[in-house]
Amino acid sequence: MAGFNRRQLIHALGGAALLAPVLARGNILMGNQTMVRLGVTDLSFHRATAAVIVQVLQRMGFAVERSYALHEANFEQLRAGSIDMIASAWIPSSHGLYKARVEEQVATRELGLHYEPYALWGVPDYIPESEVSSVEDLLKPQVVARMHPLIQGIGPGAGITRFSLRMMDDYGLTSAGYHFRTGTQEECVEAFESLVQAGGWGVVPLWHPQFLHFRHLIRDLKDPKGLLGSVDRAVLLARADRLGHLSAAQIQVLDNIRLSNAIVAELDYAINREGRSADQAAMRWLDKNPQMLASWLTPLG
Repeated sequence: MAGFNRRQLIHALGGAALLAPVLARGNILMGNQTMVRLGVTDLSFHRATAAVIVQVLQRMGFAVERSYALHEANFEQLRAGSIDMIASAWIPSSHGLYKARVEEQVATRELGLHYEPYALWGVPDYIPESEVSSVEDLLKPQVVARMHPLIQGIGPGAGITRFSLRMMDDYGLTSAGYHFRTGTQEECVEAFESLVQAGGWGVVPLWHPQFLHFRHLIRDLKDPKGLLGSVDRAVLLARADRLGHLSAAQIQVLDNIRLSNAIVAELDYAINREGRSADQAAMRWLDKNPQMLASWLTPLG
């Protein structure tokens, strides 16, 4: 990173202006910039996290091309080499099987810790815990009589969707009259907020981080069968053969990036309820948190 010291980089990261292009090595050159092709799962909280990564990459002098796809398709693109990295991969539970498929073709490397996601089934907190505290309680006759039978999920490739489909069978929920439907994140959110507006009883298949947790008190249901997976690590997953085109210091910066469930939920809320773009939300957050940026940038000297 010749020509820039750490103080200058931190100052640039704290403002809206990008760093001047820095000569870098890579497979694709845009002028004198290396192009990083970043795959982003097309959900708002993934777009928010990716926007932070993009800002850091751009301000280190890289050009970034983002492509958006659903979960499994992103990993297929990583396997095929049409993208270099994914933000963010949930390892080991949600996306572990997709990562394993990529590694049949090429080694990968996990960088950073964006947050620690986990899947959940939740209910509005106004439903008495004495009545519904566990997935098994959904089978009680008096609960079945009050619960909305539709459980609205998101896309078929999501970990929460795979887990939920198995839960429907293993807990006997389909036989009890419930049905699970895949859809978009917007359909999932709309179904839950419509339910709450009506004061109804129902289940939402959700995850942390997600902006609904800012707006509503949502109680996690116990999952005695352990079908919802473990707490994952959300990381920047890169093809190892593409990292040879970054310096050791640049790789370390990416590995230093630490966010949290609360930070990503804040970014997600800014996108979904404050009308900000993912890049606007990321830039505002970076401006507000120069001390965290300084810790990430230490390897640049």
